[in-house]
Formats: sequence, C-alpha cells, structure tokens
Amino acid sequence: MPAHKTLFAALLALSLAACGAATPEPVGEPPLAGATIGGEFELTGETGDTVRWSDFNGQYRIVYFGYAYCPDICPTDVQRAMAGLKQFEQVEPQLGAQIQPLFITIDPERDTQEVVEEFTANFHPRLIGLTGTAEQIEAAADTFKVFYSRGEDQPGGGYLMDHSNITYLFGPDGEPIATLPTDLGPDAIATEIAKWVR
Repeated sequence: MPAHKTLFAALLALSLAACGAATPEPVGEPPLAGATIGGEFELTGETGDTVRWSDFNGQYRIVYFGYAYCPDICPTDVQRAMAGLKQFEQVEPQLGAQIQPLFITIDPERDTQEVVEEFTANFHPRLIGLTGTAEQIEAAADTFKVFYSRGEDQPGGGYLMDHSNITYLFGPDGEPIATLPTDLGPDAIATEIAKWVR
C-alpha cells in the first residue's frame, strides 16, 4: 500500500478510536447470519429500466427504504450511510467498489424515477434509487422486513410516511450480514463496513 494510503488508514483508525468507535474486530458470525431478510424484487431504476435483486449478484449491497419527501430521518440516515461508505472507499477503494448502495422508496405515489434520481444524486455518485408500483414496493418491503404506512395529511398539503429506518448490509450472495449504525454517524458506519467487506 502506498505510504499516503497507509498514513490515511492509520489516521482513520485513530479518528475512529477517538470518537469512541471500535476498530474492526476479527470477523466472526455476522449479526444477521441466517436471517430471512432480503431477496428477489423487480423495481424501476432511475432511467426507467427494470432492476432486480439478482442484478447485483457478486456485489455487497447497502439497502435503505425511505422516501424523497421525508423532511428529516431519511436524508440524515442516507447522508450518514453514504459518508461512511465514502470513508471506507478512501481507505479501501477496491473493496469499496464492490459495494452497491440502493435506496428503495416506500412512497411510489410521489417518488417517480426522476424524483429518486434527484434525491440520490445528493449523497453518492453510485447510489441507485428504485421505485415501482405500489404492489411492487409492498412486495419488496415485505421481503426486506420493512414496515411503512401513509401518515396523516399535513395542514400545508402533502403527507408524511411512517416507516422503519434500518440500513442493511448484504453480502455478495445476497445474504444479510449486518445493520449499519446510522445513529452513530459515518465513522461508526465505516468501521462496521470494514468488519465484513473483505
């Protein structure tokens, strides 16, 4: 590894330790090993193409279900997850390139392919936004054990969505590995990714 990358890796490890996050531990059994989370779906990508879970076979996957009109939780979670991924990519660019981040809407009524494309462009150049019919989204959410429901209409117009906000990490065979700690920030996410993506 070039000297500047070695130095960056050392500084990242020190910064993670300073923030109270543990450096990567020896890999044992993944937290979600054996869980029935995730699986085949058929959704619509940002360019209108059909996207399936199997399209990403051989790649690690970060998956988050949310919606573009979310005022706070979704953009915060996605920003932190993608910032953590970018940190990991800086230290391990080859491994980072093997991770495909996915954002799946739970609000297909408003989140068209153009809307999810505009949303994802704010966070990471490789983050893919997916939408679909209400039935396709419901099926995908069920497969990934994600809860969502439409909230009450807001006084100024529009509505909010109630939903679980879990950021999943999946392995190259589509197997669930772990959840990423978006509540702890990008450093903790980079550390968690480094435990499992090898």
